[in-house]
Amino acid sequence: MTVLSNALREIEELPDLGITLSDGCRLSARVWRPVDAGSDPVPVILEYLPYRKRDGTTARDALTHPWFAKRGYACVRVDMRGNGDSQGLMEDEYTAQEQADAIEVINWLAAQDWCNGSVGMMGISWGGFNSLQVAALAPEALKAIITLCSTVDRYADDIHYKGGCLLNENLGWGATMWSYSSRAPDPALVGEAWRQMWLDRLAAEPFLPATWLRHQRRDAYWRHGSVCEDYSAIKAKVLAVGGWGDSYKNAVPQLVEALPGAKGIVGPWVHKYPHFAVPEPRIGFLQEALRWWDRWLKGIDTGVEADPDYRVYLMDGLRPAAWYAERPGRWIAENQGATSHLPTRPLHLTDRGLSETAGPLAATVRSPHDCGMAAGEYCAIWLGPEMPGDQRGDDARALCFDGAPLETETDIVGAPVLRLKLSADKPVAQIAVRLNHLHPDGASARITYGVLNLTHRDGHDRVAPLQPGQVYDITVPLDHIAYRMPAGHSLRVAVSSAYWPLIWPSPETAELTLTEGRLDLPVRATADGDECSFPPPDAEEPWQIRTLRADAHARRIETDLVSGTVTLVIEDDFGKVEDCDHELINGSVARERWSIHPDDPLSARGWCHWTDELERGDWRLRTETRCEMWSDATHFHLRAEIEGFDGDTRIHHQEVADCIPRDGL
Repeated sequence: MTVLSNALREIEELPDLGITLSDGCRLSARVWRPVDAGSDPVPVILEYLPYRKRDGTTARDALTHPWFAKRGYACVRVDMRGNGDSQGLMEDEYTAQEQADAIEVINWLAAQDWCNGSVGMMGISWGGFNSLQVAALAPEALKAIITLCSTVDRYADDIHYKGGCLLNENLGWGATMWSYSSRAPDPALVGEAWRQMWLDRLAAEPFLPATWLRHQRRDAYWRHGSVCEDYSAIKAKVLAVGGWGDSYKNAVPQLVEALPGAKGIVGPWVHKYPHFAVPEPRIGFLQEALRWWDRWLKGIDTGVEADPDYRVYLMDGLRPAAWYAERPGRWIAENQGATSHLPTRPLHLTDRGLSETAGPLAATVRSPHDCGMAAGEYCAIWLGPEMPGDQRGDDARALCFDGAPLETETDIVGAPVLRLKLSADKPVAQIAVRLNHLHPDGASARITYGVLNLTHRDGHDRVAPLQPGQVYDITVPLDHIAYRMPAGHSLRVAVSSAYWPLIWPSPETAELTLTEGRLDLPVRATADGDECSFPPPDAEEPWQIRTLRADAHARRIETDLVSGTVTLVIEDDFGKVEDCDHELINGSVARERWSIHPDDPLSARGWCHWTDELERGDWRLRTETRCEMWSDATHFHLRAEIEGFDGDTRIHHQEVADCIPRDGL
């Protein structure tokens, strides 16, 4: 039986509800709730973020939170300590302080006379992470969570490291937060205190890439907040949601396999909520979430327990493109578990190519260091040309193993694994593996991929330098995917010793020699149409804004024909808009450059520059943040700068520099 809360209630909005913590720090919450919640209490849905409810997540909040409130919930969007309109200072991501504050907030909310004592927690990315982390601390009032685009392992599957390799997103996202968290609160909410809050924030703003780079192994720093350390600690009911266009592809199947009663949904989407995500098709995420909340926060039998454990979108194989508006395909369902029970098909890497039978293999690869320029963004989020494009350029810089044309359609569902015997001629080396869809005309589309720092071959908590010439057994897991290969097309396994600018290069150019290889390909019985369905997307009215500058996104590769240096240039102008209600104007521009010489790994350099603006009437603030990173054979070097402007007057300037030893990277 499926019953939904369908009687719409009149709601009110509170732009700044203060929640004062035990240490006196006041957090600012935006609340949507039924006007009669005081006499007819409702459950609370908490979203707890550093991303500024006043001007950061406003667009998605407008679509989502009033919708739930009209259906009998109090939706509470809290700015974390040190961000937006909340007091205090932020030190890092996912700290014990952040989690303790969240538990205080939950307990405070549960005790309000307009709350029935049940709380749910929901969020995407940071909010998806801390929903899981707080659930693992098991506050009594927290009954259920919906986590989107998140991870169970902060080291293995976030923006810092992947396969023990340093992700350049460590600098890129650190630059984002360097800018984002240093912005001022809104005087219209916090009054005259805004200026001192801003000055304190600017002075204390941490340059987090340096913090993260000091933990190059999976140590206690990363184990904190990684719920895979003890899944049994999670008592709340978990609905996990992800997208194949996102970087966080693995958490949903991992949670479904590890948590009894957990459910998972994965669509074709990038890093967005599924009711407004791209590529389409979108789904009625709000209706699905309402079924979850009604069951676990109100005790209504909505049928969610009978849903398949794992519902995913099986994408049709398409020609490669840096952006898709839509992905044709169908919805498939696994009633019990995710993919661990699905069979695998062994495909062998041989001198003849990719073969169903084993054969001799003796092959070497020594990729130029600009291999990887077609990788796209690690985490596609800004809606520009961020997807992996045609892989032929990277394939030419890699060792490729092509299979015969497939006789029938083949549904790849799960996480492929490549097992190799290899040696290297340097003590530190890395490997990147791409599973590609090879079209009859030679076009190459990336299906999924994996990378491994070969000094981490025995685990990410240790570093073991390679003995040049010694043969090692290596396992490279690739990301989960659901992808249909057409008949007549071929699979390609591409192996390279570099993958720039996704990962930072090893200090020396290494040559890898492969002597044996097998890809374990998860193959599901061919789906015949949709095996499950969702309602169409629904949402509240969009955020009312006046556009002062339209957004624009550019991505290009520049080759200096004199020096030979290759540079990926990314320019994201997020536009400038005015809130039609409270008239706050905000605008942002982000710029990145990632350069390398194909023959020199020590030429690698990353550079980021953010401009953020806040305005209302004669009040005009601006921050300029810049950072860059380079390395020599033994150390990483970082330099960063932050400037704050009140009108045209610079009222804050700070520079930081750091030098951090390489630890098997």
